Amino acid sequence: MIKHKSLSVALTIAGSDSGGGAGVQADLKTFAALGVHGTSAITCLTAQNPRRVLAIEPCSPEIVRRQIQAVFEELPPAAVKTGMLFSAEIIRAVAGFFKNQKRPALVVDPVMISTSGASLLKPAACKILREQLLPLATLITPNLDEAEILTGHKIASVEAMRAAAREIHAQFGCAVLAKGGHLRGIREAVDILFDGRSEWLLSAPFVRGVSTHGTGCTYSAAITAALALNHDLPQAVQIGKRHVTAAIRQSYRIGKHFALGH
Repeated sequence: MIKHKSLSVALTIAGSDSGGGAGVQADLKTFAALGVHGTSAITCLTAQNPRRVLAIEPCSPEIVRRQIQAVFEELPPAAVKTGMLFSAEIIRAVAGFFKNQKRPALVVDPVMISTSGASLLKPAACKILREQLLPLATLITPNLDEAEILTGHKIASVEAMRAAAREIHAQFGCAVLAKGGHLRGIREAVDILFDGRSEWLLSAPFVRGVSTHGTGCTYSAAITAALALNHDLPQAVQIGKRHVTAAIRQSYRIGKHFALGH
């Protein structure tokens, strides 16, 4: 008789990337690479490639909620991440679902701007994100641009990142991973994790000569997978950092572009 192994379940609530490099596609690749079963709730269809976003078609809030409900009914996830949510209505639907029941670990990647510069969050949605979803999070993972939006301050140094992480924690009460991959003038990709009591600095050498797409999605998905595998938060973030660094290092060429090597 064959003995089947049991896998933990992780859920991504995010947009679909037709180019396969970011969004739900990157999340599911990451979940699989780290040994968890990936489930998904699609929030938006995007027409995009590594160079640009051509169009965005949001799903209805009801079908987003129903996808999440379907997963929880039969495949209850041990950890959940959100990525591109796009509209106030979708954010309300997601926050409403998690507000009304016992939540697993919830990682919120506050996706606001694509790597190519396209807006991925409607202006009115930012207020709802702040008020309804971020206070429910176990961890939020803003990059520099998103941390500047959340704090209203320019961030141009590691010290400014540390201050931003503390300010965002004070606003929303959740742990914060401030990602410094786009910080200029330093030799390593530096991130700051602050959980309200302790602070960790994570660093990895930059991988030169590779232009990547989907690193933020991959990082937060790897943290989510590690949480689903019952690692504590600092361990999960370290696993996420190692995974995304390795994925960048192992990037492969697709046409004129690079894709992360999961």
